Amino acid sequence: MAQSGSPSQPFDQPLDLTDLELRQDDTSLLGPVEDVAVAPMAELGAAGEEISRREASLWGDAWHRLIRNKLAVLGIVIVTVFTVMAIAGPYIAPYGQNEIVDVRLALYKPSWTWPMGLDPNGRDIFSRLLYGARVSFLVGVLSQLIVLAIGIPIGAIAGYYGGQVDNLLMRVVDVVYAIPQLLLVILFVNWWGTGMVNIFLAIGLVSWVTVARLVRGQFLSLREQEYIKASKVAGARGFYIIARHLVPNSLTPIIVAVTFGIPTAIFTEAALSYVGVGILPPQASWGQMIGVATSRPGYIQSYPHVLLFPVLAIGLTMLGFTFLGDGLRDALDPKGND
Repeated sequence: MAQSGSPSQPFDQPLDLTDLELRQDDTSLLGPVEDVAVAPMAELGAAGEEISRREASLWGDAWHRLIRNKLAVLGIVIVTVFTVMAIAGPYIAPYGQNEIVDVRLALYKPSWTWPMGLDPNGRDIFSRLLYGARVSFLVGVLSQLIVLAIGIPIGAIAGYYGGQVDNLLMRVVDVVYAIPQLLLVILFVNWWGTGMVNIFLAIGLVSWVTVARLVRGQFLSLREQEYIKASKVAGARGFYIIARHLVPNSLTPIIVAVTFGIPTAIFTEAALSYVGVGILPPQASWGQMIGVATSRPGYIQSYPHVLLFPVLAIGLTMLGFTFLGDGLRDALDPKGND
């Protein structure tokens, strides 16, 4: 028996001659894995990681989070319905946008023949609502394209280069931002004249400041990242870095801003048409329809349908885009991953 004070044998050393013989004769023990077997396993692991990265992409995860948001799904449904109305409205409208059904039936209340009734001029409100949807959505989308065309370059230049360039551009942004947007739009429309083209141009030219500020803020934080510094060291120029790295990584606030900007533009156009400096007859517009409904006292009390349906159209459209914008903001936020 070994004494208790003697040092213990290492685990990898044989205890006696019999144990040594058993170790030498045992062929069932697993040896080291050969390099030939390791290579296929490494390739399989790399392929699995690549597939996982593709499946767990930002946009895929964002879409799954978006459709789990019930209010966002409701917003998608509302926006889709009104978009279909805007696209197919003139083809499914039973009457033209300025077609008079019967002057003697002016202010006729909703019925099976005319689901939304007739306006003070004897025109079908449902048909005019469909035509007005096209005007509203065209103004909303086209004005936001102008916003992106102006706001992204200004915000990108200010945020990437900084210094005096940033100070100069941001002072211009502050001046434009300090003036009420609706007032600027009215000034532009009175200067250029009424019409749909002038309206979305005016809205786009005064609404880009929000996007410019968002893009500048994103660029100020992203330009300090390691991959941006590595691109500069590698010799990449400013335009390449902005277009290749900074703008794609700033899409989240831009998409959300555009989603909120479309209903704002629609409401601005409705306000202009309501006061008589926007879309003029015979072209139909939701704001113009509200203006007609409130043009004479007693219409709202006696014939509420003339005002109800265009107000519902504007309200539901703004509500749908608001729900969709909130859902996109939550879905595209990386911190919102489950």
